[in-house]
Amino acid sequence: MIKKPEVLSKKLGLAFNNPELFTMALTHRSASSNNNERLEFLGDSILGFVIAKKLYDLFPDASEGVLSRLRASLVNQSSLAELARKHHLGDYLLLGSGELKSGGFRRDSILSDALEAIMGALFIDQGITACQLWIERLFAEKLNKLSLDNWQKDPKTQLQELMQSKKLELPEYTLISMSGLAHEQMFKVRCTIPLIEEACVGTGISRKKAEQAAAELMLELLNKDNE
Repeated sequence: MIKKPEVLSKKLGLAFNNPELFTMALTHRSASSNNNERLEFLGDSILGFVIAKKLYDLFPDASEGVLSRLRASLVNQSSLAELARKHHLGDYLLLGSGELKSGGFRRDSILSDALEAIMGALFIDQGITACQLWIERLFAEKLNKLSLDNWQKDPKTQLQELMQSKKLELPEYTLISMSGLAHEQMFKVRCTIPLIEEACVGTGISRKKAEQAAAELMLELLNKDNE
């Protein structure tokens, strides 16, 4: 039996002026044409902005690359689904019969989309300030656990340690080309890892910088795969 939306709203510390918005945020497309897809689209953008601003304030000395990786560690499908499960969001989702039978209320994609849809609904109902405060409370524990100690390591070190943690072969870097005059050469390097077939190519004014650039691209690719 699906629990009432107002019970979840209270548990989440929310009081909607228009409760129908909250119900829509919990409605999957399999249940109704009046579903949460548009709200999820809106919530996704708001979440990215709120977390980016919070990280910008928390880590004033962090580079753009570090901030991007920190945000990616928080704003991804697995992270959102974990938060959704913490609040038993699946018990309140409105799903079609097919999704109910296939266990859609447990699926990461459906849980994360519903959580983002709630953010979108809250923004429409009460504006950006209320939405920002609620998102910061929702992510407070995850934000408090963040540290720059690991994220400030260079990309090659991060990628190598990731492979070691998974007991996989280390990344391979292959020099593709060198071009330009001796004092202004440009290097192009390919990076491959056992986790995915796709290779990443980085460029730089030295082989080392090209390898770092390729590792950076590979880390971004892995983050996208985890979203």
